[in-house]
Amino acid sequence: MWFILIKDKKFIYFALIFLFVSMALNFPFPHESPYGETVALVLNIPVESVNGLQYKGITSLIFLIMSLFFLVKSLEKYHGRFVVLAIMVAMSTPPFLASSFQKYIATGIYAISYERDLSSCSFEMTNETTLHGECELPFENYSKDDAQFTIEFFDEYEDDVKMISLMNTDSPYEVRLRGKERKRVKIDTDIDVSQMESHIESGDSWNMNIIIKSGERIRKL
Repeated sequence: MWFILIKDKKFIYFALIFLFVSMALNFPFPHESPYGETVALVLNIPVESVNGLQYKGITSLIFLIMSLFFLVKSLEKYHGRFVVLAIMVAMSTPPFLASSFQKYIATGIYAISYERDLSSCSFEMTNETTLHGECELPFENYSKDDAQFTIEFFDEYEDDVKMISLMNTDSPYEVRLRGKERKRVKIDTDIDVSQMESHIESGDSWNMNIIIKSGERIRKL
């Protein structure tokens, strides 16, 4: 049995604790960003340095390395095999658990899957002061119960020229999905740009950043 290979139980406990922390920091739920980034923002801890270094990723990697160190120290042999296995577990477990929870346990907006890679928006000026925007957002409700929520848009980066957040003119947008329903939600609005110093005149965009809300529940996707 594998436990015969353990020469120090204390080290294996440390290895499991650090592995769990590393995976928790990378848990991709309930928001699109990993859980570690969500916690950092709540605690007002910067998630990125001015040079673009991702503190969350670095912290997660440090915990994983510590876990592997204690794992090697705890075993009699087969160090390489267990190190590879631990890395595979650390990489695959967070997305698997998040997907399983959403599909089989979650309710309300937590059971809503947003296929961000398939989302798109198009913009076109209809006259000198009006920009028309149309978006298509694909959702799936894994729950057997109906789900109702609102949608708002946000720009991921603080660019000089806003684009996606322009769609918030008539937000929040109400959406209702039946149980187990898969649906492409279409949203369109006319945006008054007469008072804007700079704005887009036409164009397309993909991978829309959105916020869905239902009561006190909020998910940033």
